[in-house]
Amino acid sequence: MFSPDRYVAALRFAATRHGSQRVPDSELPYVVHVTSVAAEVIASLAAAPVADPDLAVACALLHDTIEDTPTRYEEIVAEFGVAIADGVRALTKDPNVAKPDRMADSLRRIRDQPREVWRVKLADRITNLAPPPSSWTADKCRAYRDEALQIADALGGASAALDERLRARAAAYERYVTARSA
Repeated sequence: MFSPDRYVAALRFAATRHGSQRVPDSELPYVVHVTSVAAEVIASLAAAPVADPDLAVACALLHDTIEDTPTRYEEIVAEFGVAIADGVRALTKDPNVAKPDRMADSLRRIRDQPREVWRVKLADRITNLAPPPSSWTADKCRAYRDEALQIADALGGASAALDERLRARAAAYERYVTARSA
């Protein structure tokens, strides 16, 4: 089981760092997104435990801090240790990689991490397969769904439960592709 103290520390850190950020296309505070990702990870731990549940849960709560806030890798090391900081860094898109190559780069870096970190990426995309922003075209929705399947193909071995949820969410996402094609 994961540590409630570690969970609260990571949640407070994420909430403070994300501050007034909002979930895109909503008025919800961004911390709703990271706690949703953590909920997916925690549910997967109940289905199939892992060696380091604190790594999985902390990375879920912190996964966007480097990418979306001024937080630096070194700050996460100081607060949570190298393993968690490495997981968060692996989950962070590299802005120096050309956009068409980012997913492959991201998946390669995540696959170099323990499978606990893989679960976070699966859970993140499950959570993100919510109704897309109103500005997204059918092609953008289709590409996002296809990326979800790419993630499942690359990382699904980390959790059968998350793999199944991600594939089901991707299949259901087809309704947005269809609706925006009309």
